[in-house]
Amino acid sequence: MKKVAFYTLGCKVNQYETNAMIEQFVKKEYEIVDFEEKADIYIINTCTVTNMSDRKSRQIIRRVKQINPNSILVVTGCYAQVASDELKKINEIDLIVGNTEKKDIVNITEKYYKKNVEADDSVCPEYDNNKIQITDINKQKEFVDFGTTTYTEKTRAVIKVQDGCNNFCSYCIIPYAKGRVRSRNLKNIIEEIKSIVSNGIKEVVITGIHIASYGVDFTDSNIRLIDLLEEINNIEGLERIRLGSLEPNIITDEFVERLKKLDKICDHFHLSLQSGCNRTLQRMNRKYNTEDFEKVVQRLRNAYPNVALTTDIIVGFPGETEEDFQETHNYLKKINFYKMHVFKYSQRKGTRAAIMSNQIGGRTKEERSHKLIELSNKNEKIFLKNYIGKTVKVLFEQQEKEYIKGHTPNYMVVKVKENGLEGQVKSVEITKEENLDLIGKIVQQ
Repeated sequence: MKKVAFYTLGCKVNQYETNAMIEQFVKKEYEIVDFEEKADIYIINTCTVTNMSDRKSRQIIRRVKQINPNSILVVTGCYAQVASDELKKINEIDLIVGNTEKKDIVNITEKYYKKNVEADDSVCPEYDNNKIQITDINKQKEFVDFGTTTYTEKTRAVIKVQDGCNNFCSYCIIPYAKGRVRSRNLKNIIEEIKSIVSNGIKEVVITGIHIASYGVDFTDSNIRLIDLLEEINNIEGLERIRLGSLEPNIITDEFVERLKKLDKICDHFHLSLQSGCNRTLQRMNRKYNTEDFEKVVQRLRNAYPNVALTTDIIVGFPGETEEDFQETHNYLKKINFYKMHVFKYSQRKGTRAAIMSNQIGGRTKEERSHKLIELSNKNEKIFLKNYIGKTVKVLFEQQEKEYIKGHTPNYMVVKVKENGLEGQVKSVEITKEENLDLIGKIVQQ
């Protein structure tokens, strides 16, 4: 039995697609092993959002042949999609597979293995033995469906409902790596979630490259994201629906009115802001301003009393002056997010921002990043301390020594000194906050 190991970088979409690829290999009776173990085949699912993502991908690539020099190394994902010519210069790589080709990863890898490792002459003569197996993703018009994927984490499952993006923000390479918006058939999504729930999973995370665009490409129906969520909410046995990153423009009054009627929706929303300065947002080619965003925040806080709002912020975008940054800092203090994910702007070749004037130096980006991380940590600590003495529902996920930890619906981490609660939802009384985690005790019912 051949052994295959996976390494995943980047977003929840990549996590879902890795799970789908693993399931395909399992069906062909491969043994899945840890990445640090000796395997016959290594598959790295790469990310290319930032230069750091590219660097991490290259580091992992070079580690493989140190583990097993005779293995087959397959590199796929977004970095492979947009930089195949760069990757093909790395001798350690045997195969470079595009995002669309992930669904055929087993077939592609097996043919390569038979031809180049086993020297099997039975492989059809017309077989394409090229190192690069990538098609133009911009020509991909339909959602590439892996079928029902039941290989998941123990307690929650990532469900991919959409791919691609049409927004072309000036800093972002993703539309070139993932193509245009393609939405998944609603029936297939529901069937996959029902199958996962039948295996004991209680929470699903609805994800995609731009889930707010779900359904905009459908020509035969008016189904949109809220319609999909209403259908998912009806699935028996499912307890929680968590949403991936949302563009603020989808959070209309109508959307929130329908959403708050769904009892399984988690009251944690990740809203993609990127900057608290309108001048910067305009240069980023974002489709809203700070005034619009503030109204969205108010809608959600009015609808969900315990809502936790998180966001992404980019510092050091080209042309961001000290005044622009201070405006962002003041705005973020006013909005008072539960948590902020702060990124230093990274030049991506092929994007409009990469050739903008007034690129910001690394030291300035580092200083601005540090200030926002400080603010985020302060906000998070205050938010968490408000829960001391309160009782919350926790879905337990992972044992860590004497503690088992899990998440509340609004995505706070809670730990209790118990064992064997994986996959169970329990009421927990919070007793203290410690290092941005909440510590509590099970409420006996």
